[in-house]
Amino acid sequence: MQPFDDAIISFEAAGALRDLVIREAPETDSHTHPIDTQVFHIRMASNEGRREAASLLLRKMYGWRGYDVEADTSHVMNRITLYAETAGVTVGTMSLCLDDPQLGLPADENYRDKLDELRAQGRRLCEPSRLAIDKDVTKRVFAALIHISYIYAHNIHGYTDYVIEVNPRHVAFYKRMLGFQDFGGQRQCTRVGAPAVLLRLDLNHMGEQIRKYGGQMESQGNERSFYPYFFPLRDEPGITTRLIQGRD
Repeated sequence: MQPFDDAIISFEAAGALRDLVIREAPETDSHTHPIDTQVFHIRMASNEGRREAASLLLRKMYGWRGYDVEADTSHVMNRITLYAETAGVTVGTMSLCLDDPQLGLPADENYRDKLDELRAQGRRLCEPSRLAIDKDVTKRVFAALIHISYIYAHNIHGYTDYVIEVNPRHVAFYKRMLGFQDFGGQRQCTRVGAPAVLLRLDLNHMGEQIRKYGGQMESQGNERSFYPYFFPLRDEPGITTRLIQGRD
């Protein structure tokens, strides 16, 4: 894999992701993007235009399910937004919030008591949020966004845990595919007007799985998680350097 222009990393991939968190529409709908080999670029949404493109995809993905997601093109000090594009079209996005004494995390709105338990133990928390992947997009896009967020949070800034609010129907997905564990019971997520469950993932565990499976793709036939679709460990130094340099 080679970096392309201002991308954090670029890669070629083929095939579609059929089992993800948010799908835009039923599978009987016509495809928006071809599923043959494409070149994907992962970038940081560091200006208003790029944040708007990511926000449009997010509203499209969540809106068809009736979730209320506000447009968000403003810069927040403790949050980065990553997005994936191919042929000039934004096909995936996620945000990562780093815990901050003044700003906290989005999950504090519904789970402050649970997060404070971890903070009291000296854990450093970060929260992946606002995740959306367009239909018929390779599973490597999802894996790339998560892996880059891990490098940014854990390797560069020393954060120890992901916490994430997910719809109850997606709990099994996050447990099976990334190794999240239950950490809070079901509550109403006031931000999207839907039920949510709080999950937690020790980032040391994620690092172990990346070292074990990263870059193996379909050759690791017995491993059902997403970790074989993460980048191989040898790609992490280059990704780290571009993140530190602030390339977008």
